[in-house]
Amino acid sequence: MSGIFTGFAVIALAVFVGWLAGRLGVLGPSARPVLAQLNFNVLAPFLLFSVLATADVHALFSVLLPVSAIVAVVIMACFAAVSLFVWRRGAARTVIGSLASGYVNGNNFGIPIAVYMLGDAAYSAPIVLLQLLVFVPIALSVLGASVEGRTSVPMILRTTFGNPIIIGSLLGVLVSVSGIELPPIVIDPIELIGHAAVPLMLIAYGLSLHGQRLLEPGTGRRDVLLASALKLVAMPLAAWALGRFVFGLDGIDLYAVTVLAALPTAQNVFVFAQRYDTAEIVARDTVFITTIGSVPVLLAVALLLG
Repeated sequence: MSGIFTGFAVIALAVFVGWLAGRLGVLGPSARPVLAQLNFNVLAPFLLFSVLATADVHALFSVLLPVSAIVAVVIMACFAAVSLFVWRRGAARTVIGSLASGYVNGNNFGIPIAVYMLGDAAYSAPIVLLQLLVFVPIALSVLGASVEGRTSVPMILRTTFGNPIIIGSLLGVLVSVSGIELPPIVIDPIELIGHAAVPLMLIAYGLSLHGQRLLEPGTGRRDVLLASALKLVAMPLAAWALGRFVFGLDGIDLYAVTVLAALPTAQNVFVFAQRYDTAEIVARDTVFITTIGSVPVLLAVALLLG
């Protein structure tokens, strides 16, 4: 149980520091856009390279991956169907809402949860790699085409594979697959810069909370409530049902896929929303609600399946 509260405490302190900095005005009015660009273009690529370069990429093909992948796609598709065909939202806003529904926080929240609830940080690796190598390129391609008008296939491909986050991820996977062991003089400076990414992402998120109220009318309240319900309730239930009755999982494997599905919405969704100036409040509110709401959900999963 301590893993849940450890992960939550790590996130809560950094977010509070960001909120306090915003309230005191110590960083100035340009802090939010500067931090957003710094996180997206510099820190996150270094972090993802260092994580993936030292990860077991073959873990992508573990028995947990198909369940996690199918559930995430189904949940995001459910939000997209409502957003596009019922609420008539645009493509960019739908992408952010879909990610908020099914893109889990597998790093700064998922790793301590995997360690303390599942006994091994490696359990979070498959879903993290799936999101970075599949979901992120697709989402950023759609966002780029919708927000910045990149509609030709060559332009989309050029901009997608020129994206710093995707470059960092692909280079990290290349190093891991090739079996290259980077010497400390190379990997240590990269890890040092990458380690700044998570706290600064959370501080930037805390800055966005200052002067704002959750679920304000006119800010996409329906989107937030739907995304939060899908993330906190539908996704872990779907993972348990699919794992149990379709894939025949039981024991620690069934417990692991359910725990991973119950993780809150990833901070990266807010970073993407900031970068493309799309549905930022929807991403912010969903991250906040699912982070708070995931604590009782994870406790329930631990009591029922742990």
